[in-house]
Amino acid sequence: MSLICILLVDDFAPWRRFVSSVVQKEPELQIISEASDGLEALQKAKELKPDLILMDIGLPKLNGIDVARRVREVASPLKVLFLSQEFSLEWSKTRLA
Repeated sequence: MSLICILLVDDFAPWRRFVSSVVQKEPELQIISEASDGLEALQKAKELKPDLILMDIGLPKLNGIDVARRVREVASPLKVLFLSQEFSLEWSKTRLA
């Protein structure tokens, strides 16, 4: 079994913790680092060369799409999977009513 090293990128810490807890249940997946903005994600991706980046699109400093474009130029064959959550009070009211 080959280990898949993951960089987890999202600016919302509770969401990162949730995703991390789900990923940790899979023995072939390992989160090697986390980042909270696009520039940090780009730096860590270049430095750590993960197999996969789980990343939000709406990131501060540099959005996820720009991070993906830049990182693929320097860290190929890297895979990027965009992962996002959206929660608003209005959404929860309509779903919970």
